[in-house]
Amino acid sequence: MGSDEYVVPGFKASAVAAGIKKRGGLDLGLIFSEREASAAAVFTANKVKAAPVLVSQENVKKGKARAIVANAGNANACTGEAGLQSARYTMEGVAKSLGIGPEQVLVASTGVIGAPLNTELIGKALPELVKGLSRDAVPRVVEAIMTTDCFSKLSRFEGKAGGRSYKVVGMAKGAGMIMPDMATMLCFVLSDIAIEPTQLNEALVWGVQRTFNRISVDGDMSTNDTVFVLANGAAGNGSLSPEDFQGFRAGLTGVMDELSTMIVRDGEGATKLIRIVIKGAAAPAEALTAARTVANSALVKTAFYGSDPNWGRIMAALGRSGIRMREEAVSIWVDDVKIVEKGMSTGTDLESQAAARMKGKEFSVTVDLHEGEFEDHITTCDLTHEYVTINADYRT
Repeated sequence: MGSDEYVVPGFKASAVAAGIKKRGGLDLGLIFSEREASAAAVFTANKVKAAPVLVSQENVKKGKARAIVANAGNANACTGEAGLQSARYTMEGVAKSLGIGPEQVLVASTGVIGAPLNTELIGKALPELVKGLSRDAVPRVVEAIMTTDCFSKLSRFEGKAGGRSYKVVGMAKGAGMIMPDMATMLCFVLSDIAIEPTQLNEALVWGVQRTFNRISVDGDMSTNDTVFVLANGAAGNGSLSPEDFQGFRAGLTGVMDELSTMIVRDGEGATKLIRIVIKGAAAPAEALTAARTVANSALVKTAFYGSDPNWGRIMAALGRSGIRMREEAVSIWVDDVKIVEKGMSTGTDLESQAAARMKGKEFSVTVDLHEGEFEDHITTCDLTHEYVTINADYRT
């Protein structure tokens, strides 16, 4: 990994161990743009929203920001007015240290829900955090926002706009409580492209719908999900042509797609990555509903873990999903092995071939409903003993 691989012109980053994580290690990260940046964000759709989400929702409305500060080890969720005060304390402390306005700071947290955030630890860590800002510290920020993650998640893209080169660098954390909309995840994307906030928001929303809102590990939606994008214009590309905008949107979406796939691959206790594809649905929403229902079925996911092509569980999930379907019309494949035709088994030999495919680390399950022309997908993982172990003692 080259030292400049995740450097974006005009941005600096820093991370410190503030003592928020019980197990120690980096747990407070900062990203700073040397110039005002266009800003956009997408947040959790959960009605229970963490304090940093509420504070950042207000700040990002202006479409401009200079800094992102994030902590791990405490979600600052379900903490009432005290939680809002803690989020504002962090925001204001960072703003004062950087010499910028509080409204230019976006805040994010991840970790245990319901526990008060120790702002004293944050206050003590801020001087070192700001002093440590450097152009090549983005990987340290990723480490600082990890909780049950097993590996760092980084992605990058390089493009051209107005004849000028620009970069897009994305970082994310997430491994459990992963379910649209979005996942229990934090994602920060930085770019030096010059782009208007409205265009940036349009590109972000378009990309999130096709990436982070098409993954699931366990069907649980977090209180803290946040995607921030900052674009500081240091590339000097001028106004975007329609072609340049589409190129940026594609690049941004590609970065988020890689990050979202990494999140599923790193699903708590997961051993396999599975793409659920629904074809032939009667309506777009029904294709997505069917894919989500199959992807979130505990019985289907445990069968994936056991490499068992138990297609009856898939049929049962489809049947309770509320979509239009006829049992006798359904076909199901594992990769290219057809195990169900017209709602019935194609035989034990093909099931054995499918079981062999399912022993791999990645495979697909495709369902054709033969009800219409619409298609959608969800990327998911298996459900293992390790998932229970991780989540049974998460707080202790």
